Formats: sequence, C-alpha cells, structure tokens
Amino acid sequence: MATSSPQLVMLVSCLAALALAAGAGEADGRPKARRFVTASGARFMAGGRPFYADGFNAYWLMYMASNPADRSKVLDVLDQASRLGPTVVRTWAFSDGQGSDRSLQITPGVHNEQVFVGLDFVIAEAKKRGIYLILSLVNNMDSFGGKKQYVQWARDRGHYLGSDDDFFSDALTQQFYKNHIKRMVTRVNTFTRVAYKDEPTIFAWELMNEPRVPSDLSGKTMERWVASMSAYVKSVDPKHMVEIGMEGFYGESTPERKRFNPGQGYTGGTDFISNNHIPTVDFATIHIYPDQWLPGSSSHAQVEFTKRWMASHIEDAGKALRKSLLVAEFGWSARSGGYTVAARDGYFRMVYDAIYASVKGGGPCAGGLFWHVMAPGMESWTDGYDVVFERSPTTAAVVSQECAKIDRITSAV
Repeated sequence: MATSSPQLVMLVSCLAALALAAGAGEADGRPKARRFVTASGARFMAGGRPFYADGFNAYWLMYMASNPADRSKVLDVLDQASRLGPTVVRTWAFSDGQGSDRSLQITPGVHNEQVFVGLDFVIAEAKKRGIYLILSLVNNMDSFGGKKQYVQWARDRGHYLGSDDDFFSDALTQQFYKNHIKRMVTRVNTFTRVAYKDEPTIFAWELMNEPRVPSDLSGKTMERWVASMSAYVKSVDPKHMVEIGMEGFYGESTPERKRFNPGQGYTGGTDFISNNHIPTVDFATIHIYPDQWLPGSSSHAQVEFTKRWMASHIEDAGKALRKSLLVAEFGWSARSGGYTVAARDGYFRMVYDAIYASVKGGGPCAGGLFWHVMAPGMESWTDGYDVVFERSPTTAAVVSQECAKIDRITSAV
C-alpha cells in the first residue's frame, strides 16, 4: 500500500478548505450584494446583520473589461472570489488623461464610453456573484493619470500651480474632480440599467488611492480636502459609504502615536485620527507594507512592526474614532528578502489572525483585502505582490479558511 506524499496531503487540505468556504457561502444566508452595506458605529451592517469585508484588490478590472477580448480575465478572478468566499474586491474607477492607456476620463468631464462600459461589466458581473466592490476615484500616484494629471489640466487652462500637491487646494482641480465624481455616481449601468448611486453592489466610494500631501505635514490641507470631498460625495450619493483611501500614518493630532509610524518621514501630510474623524467619512482604512516602509530591516522586524501597526489602529478605531477599520491593502512581495510562498502565507495568516481576533471579540476591525490578485496571462503586470490563485493553492487555502472562519461568526449572529 502506497503512502501519501507531502504534496498529496497539501493538495487534499487545500481542496477541503475550498469546499468548506464554498459550503459556508451557500448556507449562511449572508447578503449577496443585493443590500446596501452601511456603517453603524464600529460595525458594517447589511440587511440587519453584521457584515465583514474579507477579500482582495484587483485594480485592473475596468481596464481589462474595457476590451471584450480581455473580459475572460475579469470573469476568472470574480469566479475565483465566488468560490473561495471573499465578499469585497477593491478596484480602480479612474484612468485619467490621454496619455493613460485605455483612459476613462480623456479630458476634464469627457469620458470614454468604451471604458465606462468596461466598468459597467465589472459591476454587473460582481453583482451576479454576490461580490461587493470598493471603487477608488483617483490616484495619488502618477499611474493611470492621478492628481498629477488633474494639476496639468488646470495648468493647461492658465492656472499657475507650483506642485502636484496643489490638487488638494486649487479650486479648478477640485471642480474637475467633483465633475468626475458626479459623472461616476449618476452613471446608468448599460448591463443592469441601474444608476451607480442606486447600486448596492458598490460597497463604498474611495476618495483617493493612498493620498499624501508632503508639502503640508500638519495634515490640515488633507483634512480640508477630505471634509469637502466626502461631503460632496454624500450630497450626490447619500446611499453609499465613503472612505478616504489612507495608509494610516499618524499625524499632529496625536503626536504620541507617531512612534507607531514606520519613520519620521512617514506622516505623508495625513493624520489617521483627525482625517478619519470627519463625520462624512464612514470608516477608516490602513495599508501595510513593511517591506517598503522598513527597507533593509529583517523579516522579524517587519513582522513585529505589522503586529504593532494593526494593534494600534484597531485600538484607535474603536476608542478614538468609533468607526470600523478595514485593512484595505496588505501584501508580501516576492522581491523582499527571504521571500517564499510559505513566508507569504504565514504573513497572510498573521494579518488574518489579528482581524479574526477583533471580529470574534466584537472589535472594530471588519476585514482585510490583500494586494493583489491577477489572472493567468498577466505576467507582464507583476509587481511582486500578485497572487494567481490557480498557481498558488496554499495561498488560496489560507484566504478561503479566513473567509470560512468569518462566515461562521456571521452566521451565528
């Protein structure tokens, strides 16, 4: 009689985990993206029940869906999410400027219908599978246009702007951005015939991916911008939640907490407490990239930083903000020292364990979205953090096990 190989044991464990997640998803009666998720203090609620946002980032969904020949990649990833159990996917709802490949907003207020149909497709297909979407409205970085493109548009119209940070204070760039917001929330999906502002599949609007204002480290410029823009989103779409998209750096309002930042230069002109305290911000977010933020440090130091980073923000979300906290990005790069798939899986488990402990204890941390998932055939897009589920069965099992654990808590409520 042949003995089982370690590879066979691992495969059986992975398949069992996937089956567990699939069974939990069918039996627990959780909302299937048909009800709006709302913020109630430090909890998300949907259909009168607590809701937890476990999932991943796939920023490229609209881009690929804008070309019918590439839509199979979108369907592949959404199908994987449906099988594994994630409830939320975060993705871009921006691509600005003529220099941006497959641009959504070609010039201020002029949108590319073909790319918008791609976003329609993503929303419609996510809805079919019961998956919620966080849609980010602009980038802090230059990729896909970002704040740099908005500033350039203003300069083209005769506004003198000294730096890209003027995006946050210039009246014209703010009007361009508001126009994009209004166009987005009033868009009627060509597949579902539902306006975005009335679509419960949209979990929340994100003001910006990783906003920073390094020219004003006080956090006041960011605070004014967040207050103005979050209020504007609420004025044109009162049904959806709004979050900032911040990484979580502590600022001047809590100088004693700045010791938890990766370093002195990591406030980024943001303030986790004061910026998220704004009433029209529904929940707080953090990102975790110790390999980027602590370059040259040991893997042990990076792990310890991650534990402190999560613990401090979970505490502050509950006590200071009294709002839910979402770990909106976390990852472990293949370009980091000492990287192995096993090390990445261990890092994921550590983050998930902290989230699960908060959920089980009635705390404010309501989920985590790792960075990021890609489909087969996207190898040229790799940044070292990408996960292709079909090629990463152990990572898929870690994700499915976390979703199943959270589902069991939800179904017991």
